[in-house]
Amino acid sequence: MGEPRGAAVRAAAIVLGAGACYCLWRLAAGGRRGQRAAAGAARGPPSDNSPPVSTHIMDADALQKLIHLLQATDDPLIQEQVLITLGNSAAFSVNQDIIRNLDGLSIIGGMLSDCIPKVKEKALNALNNLSMNIKNQEEIQVYIMQVCRNVESAPLNSELQLAGLRLLTNMSVTSDYHHKMVNSIPCFLHLLAEGTERTQIQVLKVLVNLSANPAMARHLLRAQVPSLLLLFDNCVNRDILLRALAFAANLKKTMNDEDGTMIQDQYSEGSIFFTFCRDSTQFAQKLASLLHHPDTEVKEQVVRILIQ
Repeated sequence: MGEPRGAAVRAAAIVLGAGACYCLWRLAAGGRRGQRAAAGAARGPPSDNSPPVSTHIMDADALQKLIHLLQATDDPLIQEQVLITLGNSAAFSVNQDIIRNLDGLSIIGGMLSDCIPKVKEKALNALNNLSMNIKNQEEIQVYIMQVCRNVESAPLNSELQLAGLRLLTNMSVTSDYHHKMVNSIPCFLHLLAEGTERTQIQVLKVLVNLSANPAMARHLLRAQVPSLLLLFDNCVNRDILLRALAFAANLKKTMNDEDGTMIQDQYSEGSIFFTFCRDSTQFAQKLASLLHHPDTEVKEQVVRILIQ
């Protein structure tokens, strides 16, 4: 980029930055009710029920200028700030539609190939909020395999890795795009074994979604996770334990529903299939111990597995 153009882009960024800050101030000034709506929209699963719409939203003209700036600049600091603003604005359903109609999804998605980790992270965060919209998911799904590659290549437990896992969690709530994640199952299970508690929780959210789909069961049951039983222990973080139990319950249900059509010869001894199969003494002992867990929900999940 030449110096005159670079200076023009920086000047535009300053103006737009001031405008974005004002818009964000207006968002914050909407009161606690608006803040709760935004937080709920950012965390909740995608559905046809759109997040609450605030009267304090960026108009199409402001969003278009931000998207154009994202295209025009190669300054990573400006890119980060624009992506943060677009991501924050995507907490509101009206803005989700506007950004899609302005071709913002493909422009933000294009940032996933950037070599700057912080830029990729902010792009993933923006797409995560934008994926709360079913129509947006139809466009975002083309980036799933690239997101999986970003998760695999990112430093272990990094913010970039977590941002990718959060987006995959949203994109795996329905089974429509599960097939795009099949090749990443070994990566997910590696992160489950090696990651921090924060990473384990986020990986388990993806795995629970995948395991609820019977079409994914064979892919998961073939996988090797020698340390998986370590998650089924009274001393394990409750959020991890509950999700590990949900994962096991989903796979056990599929195994039982197959009515004997799953042939043991298809699976090696270290596979998840052998970990959860009905003859697994170690798993049975783990479940028996968890029946004495002080948390009612944990005990309910254990019973759910035992009665299948």
